[in-house]
Amino acid sequence: MKARAFAYHRADSVKDAVELLAEFGDEAKILAGGQSLVPMLAMRLTHFENLVDISRLDELQGIDLIGDEVVVGAGTTHALVGMDDEVADSVPLLTAATPHIGHFQIRSRGTLGGAIAHADPAAEFAAVALTLDATMEAVSARGTRQIPAADFFTGLWESALAADELLQAVRFPVWSGRCGFAVHEFARRHGDFAIAGATVAVELDDDDRVTRCSVGLLGLGSTPERGAPAEAAMTGRPVTDIDAVEFGRLAVSGLRDIPSDLQGSSSYRTRIGATMVTRAWTDAITEARDA
Repeated sequence: MKARAFAYHRADSVKDAVELLAEFGDEAKILAGGQSLVPMLAMRLTHFENLVDISRLDELQGIDLIGDEVVVGAGTTHALVGMDDEVADSVPLLTAATPHIGHFQIRSRGTLGGAIAHADPAAEFAAVALTLDATMEAVSARGTRQIPAADFFTGLWESALAADELLQAVRFPVWSGRCGFAVHEFARRHGDFAIAGATVAVELDDDDRVTRCSVGLLGLGSTPERGAPAEAAMTGRPVTDIDAVEFGRLAVSGLRDIPSDLQGSSSYRTRIGATMVTRAWTDAITEARDA
């Protein structure tokens, strides 16, 4: 199939892009890397009268350590995020997640901001942003606002961005101390969207007690999810008292409306999700204890 006809606009600046969004409203869509949007247009799963191309805007690209945050421009590609030394040192969960995203061709064109704004519940960067309590920086002709990751994902392929807003950067907090991070997911083939997956971040004190714990869940709802019951139950406990399998089960215990489709039933996804949490927790704890 081929996409329906649309008007194409190449923005010369962020200011130009948001003015176009303000002009066209709901009939406009941002085109960044195009790795999600173009296939959906080609299969006629969606349509917009106007596409606003921001792929060449240097303003939206780059990675900077500012205080206790790593600020990633929304136009920065997956590949650049995955190979950046500052990201590896300060937000290693992003580095760990990158190889799970599609194939190298997709990582070379797809952008971090595009993946997060697309709000796919199986998207790795979206889960990382939620796990680390990142902040989304949105800009429009009306000004700039900060959106916490917990409030950003509102439904399947839906976010808190208004029709005239552009995601221009994502701010990831830097965890310090004895920390460990891990990503595990299960897909039919490497590069496919995950049937279920988990991102785990953990911090230990000098006595191997859990001082901070965050669990992100992929493919287990209409949005990325947090494993809140496990996070609450494990904080303050010695690592030696925590059973990894039980941790995995607890992480998915609070989920509702787990999807069921041709890839697997909701009960199957739940079991896979719990196992992915168990594996990610085990790896993250090992890393933290060695830190």
